[in-house]
Amino acid sequence: MTRVWRSTVVRHLSCAALGLLALYLLSILLDPFGDLQLAQICYTTIATAGLTVLSGLSGQISLGHGAFVAVGAYTTALLLAHQQWPLALVLVAATVLTALLGALVGVAAARLRGPYLAGATLALAVGLPSLADYHGLRDALGGANGLVVTPPPPPLSLGEAFPVERWHAWIGALCLVLVLFLLANLVRSPLGRNMRLVREDEDAAALSGVPVARTQILAFWVSAGCAGLAGALFATVNNLASPGAFGLTLSLSLLTAAVLGGLGSLAGAVYGAVLVTLLPTWSNDLAQAADLPEEIYANVPLVLYGVVLIVVILLFPGGLQSGVRWAGRTVRARLHPR
Repeated sequence: MTRVWRSTVVRHLSCAALGLLALYLLSILLDPFGDLQLAQICYTTIATAGLTVLSGLSGQISLGHGAFVAVGAYTTALLLAHQQWPLALVLVAATVLTALLGALVGVAAARLRGPYLAGATLALAVGLPSLADYHGLRDALGGANGLVVTPPPPPLSLGEAFPVERWHAWIGALCLVLVLFLLANLVRSPLGRNMRLVREDEDAAALSGVPVARTQILAFWVSAGCAGLAGALFATVNNLASPGAFGLTLSLSLLTAAVLGGLGSLAGAVYGAVLVTLLPTWSNDLAQAADLPEEIYANVPLVLYGVVLIVVILLFPGGLQSGVRWAGRTVRARLHPR
């Protein structure tokens, strides 16, 4: 068992190194706007990966992950404004604080099932970001306008003209690779096995000696920590933490990304996050190229978004990752016919 675990870690470490190298080379080839999109893809993938572990691996539906992203963003904004901590320490603090909140939510979520759990997390998504406009917290959290975030500039060793967008892309890429490495090992660990058992049948898992409630709480803890780190990167990249950015739309977008990519698949989380991040830009470019009227132009992103979602679900009910696996099996069968 130890030998298998060691070989799994080594394989994941090799994939992480190759992924980090690929993201580095990609960031060099992109212009500043491309680097900004790369950073956005990184933090969206981190939040989606945490959600796919919670919903796909553990079987708990969450419609409130935008609230955890908000906690990470506001924690980052407050620490950078008042404490002047190093950015790395701020990212860790935002992740830990949000993970603790996720554990508290997980304690309550462990008692809920199905639509009741979905409703509770939905209330969290709607209610928590609105606390920023509560009269007792308005001065501290900036009200509806939110807080302006001023992250540390790139190191001077990179040069005074070094693009800040590329620096943010590098930070996001490093965090993304680290998160995917840790989650990939978690999926293969005894805890990941317990999550799958709980997802399939809670009663059978309990009879097998699996601590069901603790496993569900740990799943929320891990998932919320990922969302908190994503929120910290969101605030760093966009220089803003405002309640309007973390509404129900964000929670639904994260869930859509997880479903599009394939629930339970970390590679699917990457595919879904890329689509959710880039599809609005592509649809706007398409509308501009077609020279559509203004009243139609505004609805093109929504229509294209729905069309892509419907097509993916019809062709690949298991998400894009299931389509990739099917394509791989088809190619292998063609290359090595029996």
